[in-house]
Amino acid sequence: MDLTVALKDNSYPIYIEKGILNQADKYIKQIYQGNKIMIISDDQVYSYYGDLLTNVLNKDFIVEHVTVLHGEQSKRFDILPSLYKALLDFKLTRTDLIIALGGGVIGDLAGFVAASYLRGVKLVQIPTSLLAQVDSSVGGKVAVDLPEGKNLIGAFYHPKMVLIDPNTLKTLPKRFINDGMGEVIKYGCIKDRALFDKLNNYQNFDELYQDIDEIIYRCVDIKRDVVERDQFDFGDRLLLNFGHTLGHAIEQYYHYQTYSHGEAVAIGMVQLTKIAEEKGLSPEGTSDIIEAICLKYNLPTHSDLKTSDLVGAISLDKKNINKKLSLVLLKEIGDSYVYQSDLSLIQTKDRV
Repeated sequence: MDLTVALKDNSYPIYIEKGILNQADKYIKQIYQGNKIMIISDDQVYSYYGDLLTNVLNKDFIVEHVTVLHGEQSKRFDILPSLYKALLDFKLTRTDLIIALGGGVIGDLAGFVAASYLRGVKLVQIPTSLLAQVDSSVGGKVAVDLPEGKNLIGAFYHPKMVLIDPNTLKTLPKRFINDGMGEVIKYGCIKDRALFDKLNNYQNFDELYQDIDEIIYRCVDIKRDVVERDQFDFGDRLLLNFGHTLGHAIEQYYHYQTYSHGEAVAIGMVQLTKIAEEKGLSPEGTSDIIEAICLKYNLPTHSDLKTSDLVGAISLDKKNINKKLSLVLLKEIGDSYVYQSDLSLIQTKDRV
């Protein structure tokens, strides 16, 4: 399966195929005829797939790698100098290539390194987590975190190619399968009732995995369509942030230690929809439908945090425009809209 994100000079192909990692050289040669490749990965992912990818690429390129510790704690601004030094030691030039091999953290981190090193080096995304495969590897958002909040230092920097191998999900811990399902459910909520119903019909993820290529393709295709119409996040692309205003704040409150991104987004989707229902902004009962499917895929639906404890992080949210929150709400499952509000709407709920 393949599709193309059509952004004129920034267009790029996405390939989805089980086992594609074993043929990575064939695909990369289509977009890169240079000499050196630096693989940026984390310690866990590299132990599974680093040698395989290196051996495949070594036939045609000079390949080096650098790893960071796995987890959101590595997506920090102060980790960047060590990565830049690794690139300098390898004498990587502007005509060379960086590969992001890993989940969403590595895609964001390596993507930001590629965007900023020598004012921009070619980038290929090879996402290995469900969350990265269905969402974060596509669209060109790259960033690192600050203590004050998530993804506050970043850029729009599109890859030259995305290679998605669903076989990598076989080594993913079950919690991070659930994590990715938070984003999959989000796509059904905002744009595709048929996808939402399909997810509801599976008994569990093992049954869903039989159709995983199709599920990934549908999520990526929704994102492709949205990004093509709104590359820089000022219009329709904001819809992709359903659940993220509360979700990012919850992640940040716990210093990225308690809830994964997809878990926090699940809480955000359910709790914000409950607020919207109380204000007549979403149909009554919508949050119950979302909560049920989140629980089916072992996702949390509430944190019991005081809303007042999250206000600081929410006020720094990147989606805020002219001092207003851009909240994504549902007209119904499969149909969403952006609602401009101040913090008072969220503060109507004591805990989320």
